[in-house]
Amino acid sequence: MILKKKPDLNKVENSVNTLSKRGPDGNGIYNFRNVALGHSRLAIIDVTEKANQPFTDATGQYTIVFNGEFYNFSEHRKLLREKGYKFRSTSDTEVLLYLYIDEGPGFLEKVNGFFALAIFNKNDQSLFIARDRIGIKPLLIYKDTEKLIFASEMKAILEYDIPREMDYTSVFQYFQLNYIPPDNSALKNIIKLKPGTYITVDKNDIIEKTYYQIPFDSANKYDGGYINAQKKLNELLSKSVERRMISDVPLGAFLSGGIDSSIIVALASEFTDKLNTFTIGFKDQPFFDETNYASLVANKYNTNHTVFSLSNQDLYEDLFDVLEYLDEPFADSSAIAVHILSKHTRKNITVALSGDGADEMFAGYNKHRAHYISNNINIANTLIKFLNPLIKRIPQSRNAKIPNLIRQLDKLGNGLLLNARDRYYLWCSILNEKTVEELLVHVADIEDINRRKAGLTRNITANNINEILYSDMHIVLQGDMLRKVDSMSMANSLEVRTPFLDHEVVDYMFSLPVEFKIDKYNQKKILKDTFRSYLPDELCNRPKHGFEVPLLQWFKSELNDPINNKWLKDEFIIHQGIFNVHKIRQLKDKIFSSNPGDVQATIWALIVFQHWWTKIFD
Repeated sequence: MILKKKPDLNKVENSVNTLSKRGPDGNGIYNFRNVALGHSRLAIIDVTEKANQPFTDATGQYTIVFNGEFYNFSEHRKLLREKGYKFRSTSDTEVLLYLYIDEGPGFLEKVNGFFALAIFNKNDQSLFIARDRIGIKPLLIYKDTEKLIFASEMKAILEYDIPREMDYTSVFQYFQLNYIPPDNSALKNIIKLKPGTYITVDKNDIIEKTYYQIPFDSANKYDGGYINAQKKLNELLSKSVERRMISDVPLGAFLSGGIDSSIIVALASEFTDKLNTFTIGFKDQPFFDETNYASLVANKYNTNHTVFSLSNQDLYEDLFDVLEYLDEPFADSSAIAVHILSKHTRKNITVALSGDGADEMFAGYNKHRAHYISNNINIANTLIKFLNPLIKRIPQSRNAKIPNLIRQLDKLGNGLLLNARDRYYLWCSILNEKTVEELLVHVADIEDINRRKAGLTRNITANNINEILYSDMHIVLQGDMLRKVDSMSMANSLEVRTPFLDHEVVDYMFSLPVEFKIDKYNQKKILKDTFRSYLPDELCNRPKHGFEVPLLQWFKSELNDPINNKWLKDEFIIHQGIFNVHKIRQLKDKIFSSNPGDVQATIWALIVFQHWWTKIFD
């Protein structure tokens, strides 16, 4: 933090303590005049005290706090030593600091890693704050006329005396998407620093600059051929995995049974004799249990494989830990599964590789198939549009195969009637705008809602699926997937590394044409073709499985009482003045109806919001 007056070090200490799960291995505070830097450490590279943070250079001029990893630090350490720099630790943090001292802000272009960092220059009392290219690590900022506060989580910022004013546009978007999209937060005046961005702060000014954007041209002219593209992808992803194997603490990989994590495990097994792999199974939900597929990969690569076989009760017992850790509304219910996987994995290792990011780059989601269908005028399209009014009358539910198919057809039909931008936003959403307006008593300024929506969809100019994937990288990946994995893993002091999101892999994938990624028969086409020989045949030929937390079941049983007598109680809703009590009653009634549709997602979004609101405002 940087203030116009001397900081209260008790508040700084309290702020650092809120991050103890992110960094259980030690903490520290640096203070000089009106500047204070705090850090809570998860020790990965050089676990000795020599690498503790805040870390100050030998001259005492520069001090860094750094959350993340600098994968290619060894090569830069060697180059800096040749220039005369001397090191007192073997950490990547020290190399990062000296690289900044040597090159200034341009050093970011040489860093392969994921991070949020701040560097203070005592001589001119300037502060440099930066976030990694893709936005894997979070960085939130609060600023007013008296102070600037930054942290990895909102709870750390809220330890200071700042106004707690809800951002109703963010609330509106939250109930549409089930998460708050970048770069805003649930509170006014707290924003998220954009990925690939840094700011410099001095006594007179704050300047923000972009040092990286995903290089993308929807009319790219790649002509290297499909076979060469596969070879290049293999080379880049293999190097990315190798970089992420560096660690001074036990390392392993998540292995879900899908192709993304399986590819990462296959590649990682080339760089270690016995890779640790971890899978969760769902014994009460055999449809979603993929442990057999994960075991095929584990056996093929002779990994040290662990399966956590969980019941619905196991998931339920983690639910309240998830609610309590979240410091901002976030309603992707699969966070519960990520939390429990991270909790059990952390008992064995400190660093885990994951397959996150592949769906957004290689067109892996159902909505990508829907966009592909919408781009091709055919009999099926016409028939779905024609039957859309009839489809709406058929019972819909996420909890059974046929009703879920009807639900998906209904959403497909609604999207086919819209232009490309509105279609994209609808297919990202859980609720449409009309339903959210009915839900909220206090609706945000419609102009602000439309302005933010236009900003999120600005990259979509036509029905080009590469534009859809590019938008997903900025909205879905940052707002939902990375937020989920970072918060749930850090809640358990586990670092998760994502080889697919190495910027060299990302840059390359967005140079390739759409037909390499999705066609009439395949999604993730180039990914499957490149690594087909690495995987058991059963994996490449199976449909993609998601996972559904049994929310509706809980709403009818264990959570029925707190829903009706706490979170969504009429008196509480009226007291808040945020929601339409009649709409809330309708949603509660729908839990027990034969046509629940997506009500479980909306009720869960309400529960998460109410738990958060009570902590922050009540």
